[in-house]
Amino acid sequence: MGVITIGRQYGSDGRKIAKELAQRLGFKFYDKELIRLAAEKSDIPYDDLVKADEKRASVWAYPAMTDNVWIAEERWYYSVNDVLYDTEKKIILEKAATEDCVIVGRCANRILKDRDDCLSVFVYAPMDFRIKNVMERDSMSEKEARARIRKVDKQRRYHYNYFTDRNWEDMDEYDICIDSSKWSIEKYAKILEKMYQTLKEE
Repeated sequence: MGVITIGRQYGSDGRKIAKELAQRLGFKFYDKELIRLAAEKSDIPYDDLVKADEKRASVWAYPAMTDNVWIAEERWYYSVNDVLYDTEKKIILEKAATEDCVIVGRCANRILKDRDDCLSVFVYAPMDFRIKNVMERDSMSEKEARARIRKVDKQRRYHYNYFTDRNWEDMDEYDICIDSSKWSIEKYAKILEKMYQTLKEE
């Protein structure tokens, strides 16, 4: 099996690069799909989990669950963020062990850090490039796009740092970091494809 994880700054086109790479390699692609799978495993509504996805811990809590049995009578609660992270972690480990896949975000690079067949990538870009992307994609003003980028990056940074005790934007956390403003999505996907295939041949 082989797996590639893609961390990304908001508006950097990291998701698009990941999807294009998965298509080129013929790998399964996991991003928001992980939330749906987590909803099925945890019996928590999908919409509730979306609110907690890659965000800072919430005071809203669910009873803890052991072996799929809710411990409601115990005064032991997880935040919904903890429930989502723990469930997604199990799914990520399961998918990496059973199929070739590209996984976006969700601390996957740290979760799979002990696997020799995992290539971890971080996609970043200058703020001006990201603002333009978000403005065009979401029909926002420059001010709105800048605020959205800062908010989402802050949430992802807190989420990653909280659950991994590491720094989300520390380049030592990843095998390769790319500035997506330099070339096209297709070119980056092609570069990463060749890199991954070269690593597999070693």
